[in-house]
Amino acid sequence: MGAGSATTRSLNFGAGPAKLPLEVLEEVQNELLSYVASGMSIMEMSHRSKEYAKINKDAQNAVRELLNVPDNYKILFIQGGGTGAFAAVALNLINRTGTADYCVTGTWSAKAAKEATKYGKVNLVFPKPDKFGSIPDQSTWNLDPNASYVYYCANETVDGVQFQYIPETNGIPIVTDMSSSIMTEQLDVSKFGCIFGGAQKNIGPAGVTVVIIREDLLGNPMKVCPSIFDFTHVVKENSIHNTPATFSVYVMERVFQWIKRNGGIPAMEQQAIAKSELLYNTIADSNGFYSCPIDENCRSKMNVPFRVGGPNGNEQLEEVFLQEAEKLRMYQLKGHRSIGGIRASLYNAVTYDDVELLVKFMLEFQRQHS
Repeated sequence: MGAGSATTRSLNFGAGPAKLPLEVLEEVQNELLSYVASGMSIMEMSHRSKEYAKINKDAQNAVRELLNVPDNYKILFIQGGGTGAFAAVALNLINRTGTADYCVTGTWSAKAAKEATKYGKVNLVFPKPDKFGSIPDQSTWNLDPNASYVYYCANETVDGVQFQYIPETNGIPIVTDMSSSIMTEQLDVSKFGCIFGGAQKNIGPAGVTVVIIREDLLGNPMKVCPSIFDFTHVVKENSIHNTPATFSVYVMERVFQWIKRNGGIPAMEQQAIAKSELLYNTIADSNGFYSCPIDENCRSKMNVPFRVGGPNGNEQLEEVFLQEAEKLRMYQLKGHRSIGGIRASLYNAVTYDDVELLVKFMLEFQRQHS
């Protein structure tokens, strides 16, 4: 395939599974048939082998280094995606008091809250809105001082709502779903009790979920908690209790090394700001031809939803937009089926040049159709 393959690649704005760095894909391709001269693919190797043990260790160390994870936190790799983690979080943590606070700001936090009701009492800290697009001021939140934890989704992939701050919870452990924002911004891990994120958006292929959890929150799962979701057990078994998603962990570790080579989290954050500002400014400068329904103080740097043809969108024109975009090899721009419209995801592997090409198309499309 080689370096020239970049010219044959599509512009992938998918929300997940999402674009991976070409450099990483080529590394994986070169090793696909024989990992480190073993004559076997990583997909064929035992998860108990010394080769996979090194991959597992290197991936954990990379997470700790990139995010400056303190020593009193454990790093786990589990399966089941973010949806599995919705259950795992409650199964491991809600047992302290039997209740938990949930901030519902979008599709995924709503699903997480619904899942948690199977295992304990869920308090919505503010009423679930009819439409997602804002985050109520924290002064209006109804936090329960008896809660086992306070849960929020840092970035709502479907709805394009992103927290620009870490909530104040007065000492109650914070749990956050960072599936679509992990490794894109600098953060103080010590402010969280538990962070998790599915890999398939910013850090690898589908199949593995990263969990970072403070040690003092381990050891008290519900009796019904399956062993594969028991964080204490997963830590004890070093994320190899059962056969892990070995290939996914391998590719993820390579993505971590790519992030390190390209300036680490500070560089990823700068790029995220630059890319999202370019797109949001194009929408704002379109005289209403394009519109974004999300409040400016919580607009996502990762997932930008917008409408074409006015504030409420023109569905026929949006279909033409998608068809014309695909002719230019721009794919996965269709908004989530639950809300429609257009959505451009700007994850770490999406370059500034990619976004410039999207903006160039948007300006030309506006010129032709306004």
